[in-house]
Amino acid sequence: MLLDDLKAIVGSSGWSSDQDELLPFLTERRGAVEGRTAIMLWPDSTEQVSRIVAACSAAGVGVVPQGGNTGLCGGAIPDDSGEQVLLSLSRLNKILAVDAANFSMTVEAGCILANAQEAARNVDRLLPLSLAAEGSCQIGGNLSTDAGGLNVIRYGTARQQVLGLEVVLADGTVWDGLRSLRKNTAGYDMKQLFIGSEGTLGIITAATLRLYPDHAEKGTALVALRSASDAIQLLGRLRDACSDQLVAFELMSDLAFQIGREGVGVSPAGLGQDYSWYVLIESTGPETESMLQEALEAEFAAENLLDAVIAKSGAESDELWRIRHAISEGQKAWGVSIKHDIAVPIARIDEFMQRAEPAVMQLLPGARIVAFGHVGDGNLHYNISQPVGEDPDTFRAEAAAATQAIYQLAAELGGTFSAEHGVGVVKKPYLEQFRGGTELDMMRTLKQAMDPKNTLNPGKVI
Repeated sequence: MLLDDLKAIVGSSGWSSDQDELLPFLTERRGAVEGRTAIMLWPDSTEQVSRIVAACSAAGVGVVPQGGNTGLCGGAIPDDSGEQVLLSLSRLNKILAVDAANFSMTVEAGCILANAQEAARNVDRLLPLSLAAEGSCQIGGNLSTDAGGLNVIRYGTARQQVLGLEVVLADGTVWDGLRSLRKNTAGYDMKQLFIGSEGTLGIITAATLRLYPDHAEKGTALVALRSASDAIQLLGRLRDACSDQLVAFELMSDLAFQIGREGVGVSPAGLGQDYSWYVLIESTGPETESMLQEALEAEFAAENLLDAVIAKSGAESDELWRIRHAISEGQKAWGVSIKHDIAVPIARIDEFMQRAEPAVMQLLPGARIVAFGHVGDGNLHYNISQPVGEDPDTFRAEAAAATQAIYQLAAELGGTFSAEHGVGVVKKPYLEQFRGGTELDMMRTLKQAMDPKNTLNPGKVI
């Protein structure tokens, strides 16, 4: 019997069928997707993952890989049939090697992102991938969704941080691609197939990642602006002034900033009043503090800024970032929130804002638009909180039309409905709508070739 075989593979401490114990692993972070499973497995080696996947493939049973379960699209949750096996990578959490000279590190998939960052810092190196959930999200999940985060403007998404991968394929075969080379043109770049595929083509069990110099000096500033358009223009001028030392440029609407401020219970000292738009800016590198300050002083003199606060210490910088990180969690206090993880070309962000708001308000009168995001790379979290006092279920039903309008507008402006959260099950219909035809046919061809029995995270993405 399959369940007995799986229990034997992981041992008595590596599985559970206790539904109360499993409940947190069967619900997506926001509670939007729930599933069932007869068993959850915690393998502690790639060899065990390989045997589990091979056994499930032979039995024609689906395997759903899960990391820190911080995703927002249901990609790591089994369906409600109870027939799929839930496989946690959390016990594969070792840091296998840190090579300061080669500016690389190799970690297992279950390694928590913050732990990998700390290991890099211990040898004066930087792992630049940085997310609000970095204290609980895992490297395998970050790579399987091609996570973005705060530093994409300089370093790129998770995809750009990968030098090599180890992956368990659909039949249990292990592909050892843990290379640490920067240049390798020997055939197809196979690792790219698995990054962003959400476990549907293979299960990532380890990764070799790029590291960078860890610049001790950084500059952090919070500025107030009249409009999103002013923010985009400021971004261009700061990139000219600071070059590649500019690493983060986070736009926040007044409501987003209010939520973040309420979430941490502090307001930055030095801001004279409330404003319509804010940008949190960070730069790193030699003499970066003076460079950023001079650039902002010039902007203030030209009356491009309404107000500004420059962090004078690491503690003040951390406080500003706490406000930004608190937005998503703090929005829960406002009731049901409909999340939209869109991206458009940077130059069209203001046009998106100008056109999206009246469209949303026409469909959802009284709704509260909470807009924030990594505008330095065109990624905007355009979230809609329910009107005060409205029934949550009614709002969810009515919000579907607004979601369609937002995604349609993003596509019209040359953008995407999913910038960094992946597709999972929540966004599958939109993949069909906006990436259908030849592009989706190619995805299906890959899926059929690499997982002909459809046992790897079935029902997700495509």
